Amino acid sequence: MTKTTVTANPGRHDIHMTRDFGAPRELVFKAFTDPQLLVKWWGQKNSTTIVDKMDAKQGGIWRYVQHESDGNEYAFHGVYHAVTAPELIVYTFEFEGMPGHVLLETITFEDINGKTRLTDSSVFQTVEARDGMLQAGMEVGANESFDLLEELLATLK
Repeated sequence: MTKTTVTANPGRHDIHMTRDFGAPRELVFKAFTDPQLLVKWWGQKNSTTIVDKMDAKQGGIWRYVQHESDGNEYAFHGVYHAVTAPELIVYTFEFEGMPGHVLLETITFEDINGKTRLTDSSVFQTVEARDGMLQAGMEVGANESFDLLEELLATLK
């Protein structure tokens, strides 16, 4: 299983993550835009994700609710700014527990000889908001979600 490369240079507003998946980009893209697939990998292993809303097109909205095994519930939402299958998704991301801290996320899906290089770039409103996301364990969470995605993709080939 590959690991996610996370780049967060000091003093900047952005985080970049890259991960290679052993599946065609059409399939990886579909896992991001099909609610029946997304719930199987988005979040951590000890949680269940419910897709409340998902209209994966420009101007469409999304909202996911994550239920953790300890009973806690967390919700996230945003607006799609661009969706170009199977190459690109751009959307806003906001954790409802911290309203007003909105980031812009751009995900590209690059074909590498039938496999996929996913690049996820997030731009935050402030360096402090970016640093807060890192300190909250974002890298560990991203790796866990992407591990689950990799496991799911292996079953879909």
